[in-house]
Amino acid sequence: MRVIFMGSPTVAVHPLEALVAAGYEVVAVVTQPDRPAGRGGKLTPPPVKTAALALGLPVLQPATLRDPEVVATIAACAPDLGVVAAYGEILRRNVLAIPPLGFLNIHPSLLPLYRGPTPVTGAILAGDEFTGVTIIRLDPGMDSGPILAQAVVPLPSAVRAAALTDELFRLGARLLVEAIPPYAAGSLVPRPQDHTLATVTSMLTKADGHVDWSKPALVIERMIRAYDPWPGTVTTWRGQDLRLRNAVVHPDVRAEEPPGTLLGRAESGAPLILTGSGALEVTELHPAGRRPLTGTAWLNGLRELIGKMGT
Repeated sequence: MRVIFMGSPTVAVHPLEALVAAGYEVVAVVTQPDRPAGRGGKLTPPPVKTAALALGLPVLQPATLRDPEVVATIAACAPDLGVVAAYGEILRRNVLAIPPLGFLNIHPSLLPLYRGPTPVTGAILAGDEFTGVTIIRLDPGMDSGPILAQAVVPLPSAVRAAALTDELFRLGARLLVEAIPPYAAGSLVPRPQDHTLATVTSMLTKADGHVDWSKPALVIERMIRAYDPWPGTVTTWRGQDLRLRNAVVHPDVRAEEPPGTLLGRAESGAPLILTGSGALEVTELHPAGRRPLTGTAWLNGLRELIGKMGT
């Protein structure tokens, strides 16, 4: 079977390698253009390009799939099936129509929950006990196509978005290669999603990571894990940016001071910050322009244990 693959970040390497290992003929790998990265702005290829070249696969890097010439190039590859994994651009109808078997997509959520670009973040912020990954056939809507396969996994209370996303794409890669043969044979018929149950996520911005200390400690702790690695969870202390990296919730702490107040030391020696409900023990943080520190080390560097976060 001739397969065209579309993907860009590191997590998309898992399904690409799984397809090759399963013996599918990957006729082309479509990925995002090389872009500047790092402090020096060095032009850097997306991880999928690096993996594809190592596998000896042809690579296409169009600026957009809206270009008719790009669409014609993809059609000329004559794929039987397309696979999409975090490619970075919505496929329009003329592209979706190219492979006879359509395009299959790996989505790291239990669709129809958390459609859109940030499903893992959404599940962590919601405090869900379970999450999962879904294989769908793409339609013109946003993650609204019919479901071929789905797997449910526990969502650990300490898991972070980057690690969970990687885990779900590894699982999705296995589901994908298991689903393709019966789907191609016609014995696996995709089932429609229940659109009445759909929830939708949005693109993240830097502003999403700014801490509002009037929120409950539980919510802020989830932010730290959900916004890892980007945009991060950031507050200020006496005008200096602090990125919060790890924290522990103390739901029963109460005080008369305003949210954001440094109450002192937790038993561990780390700073204890009052929130809108409970307190947050910040066990690791990263001051701007410095190396990451334990909360205890940061607190030891203060001249006085008086102040308020967010100022």
